[in-house]
Amino acid sequence: MNSLRLPATCHRISRTASLAMCLAGALAVVGCSVGPKYQRPAVDVPPAYKEAGDWKTAQPNEKNLGGAWWQIFQDSQLNTLEDQINVSNQNLKAAAAQYTQARAVLRYYRADYYPSINGGATATRIRISNNHPPPVSTNGSTYNDFQIPVELSYEADVWGRVRKTVESQREQAQASAADLATVNLSLHAQLAMFYFQARSLDAQEQLLSSTVAQYEQAWQLVESQFQGGLASDVEVQQASTQLETTRAQAIDVGVLRAQYEHAIATLIGKPASSYGLSPLPLTSPPPSIPLQLPSELLERRPDIAAAERRMAAANAQIGVAKAAYYPTISLGATGGFESGVITTLLSGPSVLWSAGGSAVAPIFDAGRRRANLDQVIAAYDETVANYREAVLNGFQQVEDNLAALRILEKEADTQQRAVVAAEKSLALSLTRYRGGITSYLEVTVAQSAALSDEVTAVDILGRRMTNAVLLIQALGGGWDRSTLPERPECCGRLTSAVVR
Repeated sequence: MNSLRLPATCHRISRTASLAMCLAGALAVVGCSVGPKYQRPAVDVPPAYKEAGDWKTAQPNEKNLGGAWWQIFQDSQLNTLEDQINVSNQNLKAAAAQYTQARAVLRYYRADYYPSINGGATATRIRISNNHPPPVSTNGSTYNDFQIPVELSYEADVWGRVRKTVESQREQAQASAADLATVNLSLHAQLAMFYFQARSLDAQEQLLSSTVAQYEQAWQLVESQFQGGLASDVEVQQASTQLETTRAQAIDVGVLRAQYEHAIATLIGKPASSYGLSPLPLTSPPPSIPLQLPSELLERRPDIAAAERRMAAANAQIGVAKAAYYPTISLGATGGFESGVITTLLSGPSVLWSAGGSAVAPIFDAGRRRANLDQVIAAYDETVANYREAVLNGFQQVEDNLAALRILEKEADTQQRAVVAAEKSLALSLTRYRGGITSYLEVTVAQSAALSDEVTAVDILGRRMTNAVLLIQALGGGWDRSTLPERPECCGRLTSAVVR
């Protein structure tokens, strides 16, 4: 008999819960969302980059640099190192974990769209006191109480508090995704800069080593002339000093070169003690880098996108603060079974249920809600200022590196002419010394000038490569705002589009 009553009983509880949910849905539909509608603030965008000059403009098929922007340098060793960052870099993994946390927080608040249902079971044995006051007529009795309650509670989102909260958290998650892309871009750019700086030092070490070989020949020349009585001991010591000083410079290059090698090891997730970067002197200038219009920079830089998403999240928080001025409407329903005998617990007569709602309106809070509203408005104003500052910094960084590359290219041409002139001067000084026309002091002066000019030329080439990387980073490294997840709570895993 009990088995025949159970379905009907369950239907009664189900109808009660369904009624409560329908009422909640109706309230949510007719409800309104308070708070300002978000609009991205206007920023000043120049029509063109001042420092671009005759710089190459991106063609339609070069809309961006692509995710693996480092391949533009056509360096297989660099490509291998860059690929290891996505797999082994710990800072990138930490940023990915932060994005995962932001998505989890979003899902947490999104659960407020739905009712909360709790169930349980209790078993109690009760004895009523003999001296219990009326109206209890069972003084001194002892009985059992078995319950299986199911409780449903729901806050009707009439004023949009839940919607605005979810909206804010969704935009925070999108900002976190942009942060992840920013960290990814920064790490890849840092690796490329360390790599080219190490290669620049390799070129410098190669130059110093070849110069040491030349100075050894010059010292042997002076020594032979000294043995023949054609040179003084002072000239021998001058040649020896020049030789040993250059040897010391070649050795000193190894200090900074080792530090760059260790930094690269850390970036690719390897212990510095177990990694070695084979020497590869830098010889080629930086490649041509396509340049987009300034208006596209707002869509290409992940740090600007992150600042904009945080601004949108702060705007949604204003709606949450304004919703606190309106009543909180809650709905609840309880159903289940209660019996003093466990064998009749699931029978029809044991059913219990209740349903109802409440509305709590604020009356007086000594200015608490007003203070909270003022705080979130000020927080929004802060994010607007941060966004506009991020845009200004973005344009500055592009202009800085455009100017650096343009000026360094001219400097490299001039410096190369200085190197050629210094080498001719050194050759003439050596010829004059061999002919006995001048002292070896003239040779050492020419040697110092030639070496200084050659080292400067190598340094300029390294700076050009570094600034090329910085320009790519300033342009966003091929990232695009369209890769941000529209619904972060629905993304089961990170994609390469989000990471890059």
